[in-house]
Amino acid sequence: MSPSDHTIEALFDEARTFAPPDSVRANAIVSSEAIYDEAADFEAFWAKQAESLVWREPYDQVLDWSKAPFARWFVGGRLNVTESCLDQHLAERGDRVAYYWEGEPGDRKVITYRELYAEVCKLANALAEVGVEKGDRIAIYMGMVPELPVALLACARLGAPHSVVFGGFSADALADRINDAQAKVLITCDGAWRAGQVVPLKQMADEALEQTTSISSVLVVRRTENEVDMKPGRDIWYHEIVSRQPGGRPATECDSEDLLYLLYTSGTTAKPKGIVHTCAGYLTAVTATMRMVFDLHEAQDIFWCTADVGWVTGHSYVVYGPLANGATSVLYEGAPQYPDKDRFWDIVERYKVTVLYTAPTSIRTFMKWGDEYPGRHDLSSLRILGTVGEPINPEAWMWYRDVIGGGVTPVVDTWWQTETGAHIIAPLPGVTTTKPGSATFPLPGIAADVVDDEGRSVPLGQGGYLVLTRPWPSMLRGIYGDDNRFIETYWRRFSRPEEGKWVYFAGDGAKRDHDGYYWLLGRVDDVMNVSGHRISTLEVESALVDHPAVAEAAVIGRNDATTGQAIAAFVTLRGTREGDQALITELRDHVANKIGKIARPVSIVFTEELPKTRSGKIMRRLLRDISEERHLGDITTLANSAVVEEIAERARVQRKSAAPADA
Repeated sequence: MSPSDHTIEALFDEARTFAPPDSVRANAIVSSEAIYDEAADFEAFWAKQAESLVWREPYDQVLDWSKAPFARWFVGGRLNVTESCLDQHLAERGDRVAYYWEGEPGDRKVITYRELYAEVCKLANALAEVGVEKGDRIAIYMGMVPELPVALLACARLGAPHSVVFGGFSADALADRINDAQAKVLITCDGAWRAGQVVPLKQMADEALEQTTSISSVLVVRRTENEVDMKPGRDIWYHEIVSRQPGGRPATECDSEDLLYLLYTSGTTAKPKGIVHTCAGYLTAVTATMRMVFDLHEAQDIFWCTADVGWVTGHSYVVYGPLANGATSVLYEGAPQYPDKDRFWDIVERYKVTVLYTAPTSIRTFMKWGDEYPGRHDLSSLRILGTVGEPINPEAWMWYRDVIGGGVTPVVDTWWQTETGAHIIAPLPGVTTTKPGSATFPLPGIAADVVDDEGRSVPLGQGGYLVLTRPWPSMLRGIYGDDNRFIETYWRRFSRPEEGKWVYFAGDGAKRDHDGYYWLLGRVDDVMNVSGHRISTLEVESALVDHPAVAEAAVIGRNDATTGQAIAAFVTLRGTREGDQALITELRDHVANKIGKIARPVSIVFTEELPKTRSGKIMRRLLRDISEERHLGDITTLANSAVVEEIAERARVQRKSAAPADA
């Protein structure tokens, strides 16, 4: 479906605007629209932003785009990113709080920059003791404990790229990522707390390692104290090896373009993509956008990004961006409804959070729970509210501003991706007049456009494909080990290499209204956005077909008021197997075991056939229409058009009879 076919039902009133309040504008770090003009020379603009980094050796070229689309930023520069995140703060900010950490059961820690530096050096020394050298990949599979940001920084200290795997992913998903990266060491926990239950991370890690050969050592953080198996010669208790290390270690010097981390994201094939991010350009962009978009006053603000570090948002705005700016952040381990639905607001009140950054899915959930829960707490410390991960509907935007922000707090709706590394489209709270539901404009130094199928810029008021038309510092440098896939996935569709024109296609649809504001419309490919988590339809289909009862499966993402998109599956069975509620539960659990609970379909419809074109292509458009109860339109191109109404009827029956799927 072309994004121009989408409508933005929730725009309701494009004239509704909110200018920056005087209280923000008067003291804003960016208080003038002149910054956009200053950034017209984008290389000079990004060079200025890079001045905040700690350099061992200066770079001699800002951007080398001679081998596009493979970029090199700050060419020739030498640094270690942890010196920007830790060392530079010790003299004057060493006793400043880096993290207020709160565990789900209620335990708490306060970690200063000096203490964080010591813990990072100790873990770096421990990793060196087990043989980690510069360039070795380290897999990390943990809950949201303080040791998680320590682990990222310790890897960076050694010049050993980290690959964080979200703790909600399955053993199979962890194994796939370890194998692709050929990781040498795994850092994990015995378990993690989630909604009062223990997630058995070490047990799942052990299952994953049965499918891998590259891991030589496993460091295990003792968190939940659930019983775990420790394999002699491989498994080491984190506290035992780290406690005996010195609290200092020189940082390994790296090139600007050395690999900082891999982060795997779903693609339109079953194999996840290892997104490559390098040192200097990435850190420059997350440092600058952290400061601009959140109007960060590092000596006064308490910043809380609620994302898990297993996602790029956690990398950029829980770890690297805040620390490079010398900011104080909040880390929370568990679920927002434990032990009650006001847990988030209790945390905001306790630590006097000033900047809150969370997902639209969470905001819609808070709305459903009711105003009484935030109403129990004093939220007057909040001065900036942010959203991330998916488009936010205007109703949720307004609730967030009015109920959480007291009707005055600016909302910064940010659009970006794992691949972009940092914010791309977002308001500047001291400058930008906002509209509920719009991410507003590309940031200074960023060039974006909305184009049609032929790559032509569409007029204002129309929709199309969101593209980026020039390089930016935190852009992905490739897909690990697969340059051809990198080009085909992101650059082939709208680029014209013969003209020297390279255009990055984000995979999202967008509309620009008559004022030039950008409105994001969601994915236009086969990647679903479920609660801000990108999940490949093919990955879920592959997991379903892996079950011995399934002959064929088609998966679509249907609109969902809470999660943005929900996963709906249509399945044909082998032989004489009958589809019933027990098999639905079995298949959902099977997908959870293969990928993770986040990928479980909320609905599964059994059918003898799937709607296909005469060439054999499954018509997922029709399945999406069926799932969303829309008019089906033209089905004359189908080889088996009679099956469509049968599937639609089965879907109607399933909706009426099925119990609500759990989260």
